[in-house]
Amino acid sequence: MSIASYEQILQRFVGLRLIVVGDLMLDEYVFGIVRRISPEAPVPVVEWTEESFVPGGAANVVNNLLALGAHVSVFGVVGDDEKGRILTAHLAKSGAEVTGVLVDGSRITTSKTRVIAHSQQVVRLDREQRHPLPEDMQRELLRRLEAALPRADAVVLSDYQKGVLTPSLVRGAIERCTSAGVPVTANPKPPLLRHLSGAKLASINLQEAQAFANSVGNDTELHALSQIAPMAQIWREMLGLHALAITLGAQGILLSTDDTPTLHVPAMPVEVYDTAGAGDTVIATLTCALAAGANWHTAARLANAAAGSVVRHVGVVPPQRDEILRLLAENHHAE
Repeated sequence: MSIASYEQILQRFVGLRLIVVGDLMLDEYVFGIVRRISPEAPVPVVEWTEESFVPGGAANVVNNLLALGAHVSVFGVVGDDEKGRILTAHLAKSGAEVTGVLVDGSRITTSKTRVIAHSQQVVRLDREQRHPLPEDMQRELLRRLEAALPRADAVVLSDYQKGVLTPSLVRGAIERCTSAGVPVTANPKPPLLRHLSGAKLASINLQEAQAFANSVGNDTELHALSQIAPMAQIWREMLGLHALAITLGAQGILLSTDDTPTLHVPAMPVEVYDTAGAGDTVIATLTCALAAGANWHTAARLANAAAGSVVRHVGVVPPQRDEILRLLAENHHAE
């Protein structure tokens, strides 16, 4: 496929109307310096210098989709707290539609605070409550989602096991999307895979594939493509998915689809600095590519390039279309 053809598909990302439903999180970075050890315990004392906030979890998928040029509506839950207000305001300022974000006074906003000194992470503090979303809030999310579907090109379910994507909510979302003719993609944790029947695509990484294999009684260590490929086909059929993608890091992406039992798209050679957020980039790019009319191979190739472009940076950064295109051009001979 020519670089010009890839460029045309990337251009079709612009203006796509996408919906993200899932576990919204806020990543907080606290920076400081260490001059001494605490007299209370053998731990460093970090003197605060600055802090920053970055959307995480499903909110990072939103950031990725926005960076790729899509219009994004967000459906999820935050707590009635400062971090929830910071996260919602950040998403709105970035251009996302946030009227689907509900406030649940019974839970705190999921957040991860990383304390960093001298370029080293000292500690991470997680604030979260994983209890399932109350049924009345599930119904309200589904009501708002259904109202938004006539204007949507695709829906992404982003699961971080924080209680929003309950089995009943997921089944209700897929039923409504199917009735409206809107494809559903998902990046689920292994337990949710069993509830995605009817989805267009689910994308998991190798570690999640191993966990799912173990959950269905298969203790084989998944390493070689020859092991993973037949399992991907069996799982896709068993789970009622149109396609299952397994990301394999340096080995690329393995796809099993209705059309092709197994399709392996190798990764592009890049220098990896930080893999955080790469899975969000993959599902965002696959969703955009499919909504833009790309075939499976092209979608996976674009997702590989997008993931390759973000892991070359330190920290969680969204992909940029020009950088994706540049990486595709650099590796065009290998296609």
